Amino acid sequence: MLSRTAENLFWLARYVERAEYLARTIDATLRVTALPAAYVGKTNEWDSALLTAGVGASFYDHYEEADERNVIEYLSFSSENPSSIKNCIEAARLNSRSVRTALTSEMWDTINSAWIELQAVWNKGPANREELAKFLRFVQETSLRFDGSAYRTMLRNDAYWFSRLGVHLERADNTARILDVKYHMLLPEEEHVGGPLDYYQWTSILRSVSATTAYHWVYRETLKPWLIADLLILNDTLPRSLASCYSNLVRNLDQIGVAYGRQGASQRHARGIRNRLEHSNMDDIFQHGVHEFIQEFIADNSRLGEIITKQYLI
Repeated sequence: MLSRTAENLFWLARYVERAEYLARTIDATLRVTALPAAYVGKTNEWDSALLTAGVGASFYDHYEEADERNVIEYLSFSSENPSSIKNCIEAARLNSRSVRTALTSEMWDTINSAWIELQAVWNKGPANREELAKFLRFVQETSLRFDGSAYRTMLRNDAYWFSRLGVHLERADNTARILDVKYHMLLPEEEHVGGPLDYYQWTSILRSVSATTAYHWVYRETLKPWLIADLLILNDTLPRSLASCYSNLVRNLDQIGVAYGRQGASQRHARGIRNRLEHSNMDDIFQHGVHEFIQEFIADNSRLGEIITKQYLI
C-alpha cells in the first residue's frame, strides 16, 4: 500500500472518531448544566468541555467567555477550530475521496451522505436545543454507521489495519483526556468525593464514553471514582478503556508487521505501553498520581502516533 493511502485511511478514522467524541462531550455537558444549581456547583462545565477537547487555549483567541453558546459553536461549527465537528467531517470526507477505491461502498456512502447533510441541514447550526440534540445524534450515528460498515465489509488487510490504528489511537487519547480533566478541573476543592456534584460529574464522564451501563454490569455498586478509573484505564473488556485500545493497537500493528515482513519501532512502543497497563493496578496508579499517570500515557500515545507516521505514513 502507498504511504499516502495508509495516511488517508489512518486520519479518516481519527476524524470520524474525534467528531463522535466531541458530540458525546457536548451532550454530557448539556446534561450536567441542565441540573439545578445546587447540583452543578461553582465549576464552569463548558470550560471543562474545552479542556477535554484540548482546545482550551485556542478558544480564548476567538471568544471572551466559555458559555454554552460560544463553546457549542466552537466545538461544533467554527471554521477557526481545526478539530470542530464540522471540520472533522469535512476532513474525513476529503480523506475518503482520496482513498475511494480502498473503501467499501457502505463506508463511502456513510461519509459522503453525512457531509451532504451537514451542508444542507446543519450549515447554519441548530436554532434551538431540540435541533442541537438532533445534530449530536446525527454525528454519533454517522460514526457508528462508519465503524460498523468498516467492521462488517472491509477485507482484513492493511487498509483495514491502518484504519483501526486511527480509531484506537484517537479513542485512547480521548478517554485519557476526559479522565485527566475530571480529576483536576471538574471537582472544586471544597467539594467532597461522593457528594451530589461529584456523582453527577462522574456520571457525565461515563456518558461521554458510553460506559454508564457497563460500569453497573462490572461493579454492581454506586459510582466510585477509583472503580470508574479502573474501568476506563485497566478493564480491557470496555471498548473505550486505555487497556482495550492498546490491545487492539498491538494486534493491528502486529498484523501490519506480519504482512510487510518486518517489525519496527511502532510495534515495540505499543507493546511497551500495553505491558505497562497490564502490570498496573489502581492502588499503584493512585499512589503515583492519577494525573501523572494519565499525562505520561497521553505523551506516550502521542509519541506512538509520531512513530507510526514515521514508520509507515511518510
